[in-house]
Formats: sequence, structure tokens, C-alpha cells
Amino acid sequence: MEQEIVSKNFIEQMIDKDLEDGVYDAVCTRFPPEPNGYLHIGHAKSILLNYGIAKKYHGKFNMRFDDTNPTKEKTEFVESIKEDIQWLGADWEDRLYFASDYFEKMYEAAVTLIKKGKAYVCDLTAEEIREYRGTLTQPGKESPYRNRSVEENLQLFEEMRKGKVADGARVLRAKIDMASSNMNMRDPVIYRVAHMHHHNTGDTWCIYPMYDFAHPLEDAFEGVTHSICTLEFEDHRPLYDWVVREVGFEQPPRQIEFAKLYLTNVVTGKRYIKKLVEEGIVDGWDDPRLVSIAALRRRGFTPESIQMFVDLCGVSKAQSSADYAMLEYCVREDLKLKKSRMMAVLDPIKLIIDNYPEGQTEELEVANNLENEELGSRKVLFGRELYIEREDFMEIPPKKYFRLFPGNEVRLMQAYFVKCESFVKDDNGQVTEIHCTYDPETKCGSGFTGRKVKGTIHWVSAQEAVQAEVRLYENIIDEEKGVYNEDGSLNLNPNSLTVKQAYLEPDLKQAKPYDSFQFVRNGYYCVDAKDSREGAPVFNRIVSLKSSFKLPKA
Repeated sequence: MEQEIVSKNFIEQMIDKDLEDGVYDAVCTRFPPEPNGYLHIGHAKSILLNYGIAKKYHGKFNMRFDDTNPTKEKTEFVESIKEDIQWLGADWEDRLYFASDYFEKMYEAAVTLIKKGKAYVCDLTAEEIREYRGTLTQPGKESPYRNRSVEENLQLFEEMRKGKVADGARVLRAKIDMASSNMNMRDPVIYRVAHMHHHNTGDTWCIYPMYDFAHPLEDAFEGVTHSICTLEFEDHRPLYDWVVREVGFEQPPRQIEFAKLYLTNVVTGKRYIKKLVEEGIVDGWDDPRLVSIAALRRRGFTPESIQMFVDLCGVSKAQSSADYAMLEYCVREDLKLKKSRMMAVLDPIKLIIDNYPEGQTEELEVANNLENEELGSRKVLFGRELYIEREDFMEIPPKKYFRLFPGNEVRLMQAYFVKCESFVKDDNGQVTEIHCTYDPETKCGSGFTGRKVKGTIHWVSAQEAVQAEVRLYENIIDEEKGVYNEDGSLNLNPNSLTVKQAYLEPDLKQAKPYDSFQFVRNGYYCVDAKDSREGAPVFNRIVSLKSSFKLPKA
């Protein structure tokens, strides 16, 4: 029997080697967001990659907030991030951590460095530190405070902790190498003074560790084996390794970098999204035109579709961009067999069947999804007056138009053949009613074979239809012009949101937030979780039915 060949990405290959060589005997990964904003589609790749690897190797996945910068962090962001990660299906079990949980241990680690002569208190200003740092082609210059005694550094650092030093007056720096070719190793700042209230520790601390010092320690404290991060941290790896080694960890975590997930023609920058929110262009960080995870969830994307998208993008060291159309392809693929196909008319015009008995109605049996019998069927009321899409009628049709026009016959989906006999216009020349006759012999499922029609259109019963707000979303960016103008502002699409008052099947009136359906011939739609009310759902278009994306052939 042939053994299946499993293709592994470069991270998995490195983990395999570590396990084979006995570097680690188990695998532990983590996702470490800073709670200073909402997560976006790029973060989803990191979450699912770290969680997926832990699951694959029967290891552990930790969730940790890197909350070392109280100037930008909020409890609101903490809660939104937790909700996003749980929705994606990444289970941290009982391992939810905060960097702030380790502030005392980090302080002790800094003291250890001072005692080893590997850290010193520096009085240079931030601007002076930058000047002393040198350039990519010139070595840096040592601080005049670099050779303070261990005793003096311990005393000054203690004063920093006790609140006796003003913000920005002093910092603690690692003592490494001011001539290093890696700028990150030129005596980086590892603690700064900030008299700020912290969302988790309150006013207990007035000094806070810098990310490049705190992050490797957090990984080491938690027993993380593989610290998987994006490529911009590659140059920080020597500092990461230096910190855990000098503090004394015998089996430090291994940092491995991979390429970020970039999506074409989208806005992910927090500064730009904040501006869109403040100016009322979007209704929040979860506006369905954005690609924050909260926005994608509200629009109707599924965790499965995002996992499929991440899998298709793959894991590599090479920077590349994925087309937004690929993300749309993934949600179509995920929903097409799972969701009921309902009838909804977004731009309604009334159709009257003149020869159908007045006052008579009948229930038609309609399959919920012709491609998935397991979804069963439902009853749909049919009567003399219906609504159809305005675009399904033309007074003077072009060639190859097979829908309704005077004298033409079409099938009403799951119902009968109808033939257009006449129409009515208002004073502005707008068609307001279409009058048809139907052939009772042509009922769907009756086995009628007398003649064929080329067009099939959907409808809803005027007697039973419910009216609902339907929102048609497009990219918030004008894709033809690109994301940014020359002045750095955004190229916004003025047609990114169109609101319709549609007529829907009555069953849709009771739909709950996040319920999703296919509206036949229109697209996939989801009940908005923010603006819907009981018995009055608002529907967001997740994606149209047609795709511009083609999956490459294997």
C-alpha cells in the first residue's frame, strides 16, 4: 500500500528537526497581540498558523496579551480580540495570559542583567539616544552613563520603580554592542518611565518593559517552544536570543519568522480605520466594508472560509499579496452546500397573473438547496400577485434577453410558465405593473414536456412578502485608483454601500443575527448583528454569486 506523502511547510520542517534532535520534547506556540486595536485578516493567518501547529503536534496553544504599553491599550480591545480568536476556533483552554502578569518577574530579570553588568541606567534623552545610535554604515557611540557601577545602576533603577523619576528622564538599557551591524543590538532601551494607569495593573507600576525585552521573557516564562512571528521581527531575533540567554534560560524558545498575509486593495492600518470611524464614513471597527475579523464576522464570513483562505495563501518567507477575490471564493465554497436558497426581490416590480383565480393561493414545495438534499424543503405560498426583480422585465429587449418582455414566456421558479401580455406605466414613464397569463399545465414537478422556455426568474408572493433592509457592500477602496492618493489619503469608493428595501420570503422575518442564506440569483446574505431587531432583520450581502477568482490548477 502506497504511503501518502504529506507536504510540510518550512516551519513544520524546523519543528520536526527540533523534536528529532531532542531540543524540545513537546510543542507550545502562542498568539501575542497588543490590545491597541481590532485584529484584521492578517492576524487571522498568525492565529490559525500557531493554533494549527500546536494541534498538529498535540501540543499547547497559549493566548497572551502583550500589554506593556498603557498609552494605547484598552479593555475594549482585549475583549474584542478574545471574541475574534474564539470565533476563529483557536482554543487556548485555560492558558490565557497577560504580559502584565509577569511585570514583577520582568523587573527581577532586569535586575539580574544589571548585576551581571549587562544593563545600565541612562540619562540621555530619546533624541540623544537616537543620535548616539549611529547609522547603518556608521557604528554608534557609547553613552556617557554606560559604565556606571552595578550599585549605582541598582539604586537608580529602584528609584525609577518608586516613581522618583519623571517620564522620559531616564531609561534602562541593555549593554550589548554599540558597533553591532544590527541596529537592534546597539544598547536597546529595555525599560522606560511612564506614569500611566494600566488597564490590568492599575497604578501599581510607573515603569514598563519595552516589547523587545518583555516578549522573549514572556515566551520563556510560559514554556513556549516556537515563537512564530512575521518577517519584520527577523532583525530582532539576535536580541530575542540575547535576552533569554543572559537572563539564564537553559532551553530558550526558538523564534521563526514567516511572511505576512497582505490583501490587495484593503485598509488595515489602525490610523486610517480610526479616521474612517471618527469621520462617520464607516459605523465602527466592525463595519462590513473593512477586513477586521469583527467586520468579516458581521458581514457573514465564516471561520471555515477564513481557514481555507489562509491555507490557500500558504506559509513561506517570500512576501506576496493575495487577491480579495480569493477570500470571496473561499466563502462561496464554504456556503454553497450549507445554506438554504431563498427567494428575495431587491428591486421589486409587481407581476399580476390575470387568469389566476382571485383570492386563490397554493403552497408549493420548494427544495432548500438543490445541491444538498439533506437541507430538506419548505412550503412557499403562490398567488395571483407577485413581486419580481425589475431587471427581469424589459419593454424592448436586446438580443439574447430571455426574461420577461411583451409576448415572451418564462418559468417562475418552482412554479408555472407565465407569458407577458401587457404592462402599466406611471406618469414618469416608469413601469409599475406587469400583466401575465399562466399555463396551469406547466406546474413545476408535473412532468410537463409540451414546450420549453429559455428563462427562469424568481419571485415572492405579494400577499405574504416581508419588507426588509438589504445592504449591498462593495470594496471601500476604489480599486481602479489603488488604496492611497499621492497625499497619503485613501481613495474611497463612493458606491461602497447601497441600501435597498427588498421583499423577502416570510420565513426570513424570523432570521437571527449571523444567520446566512443564499438569495437565489443574487448572492449570499447574512443577518446584521448590530442593526437587526427581533422580527426586523437587516441583511448584509456577504458576496455576490459570480466570482472573478479561479483556483489555480494543481
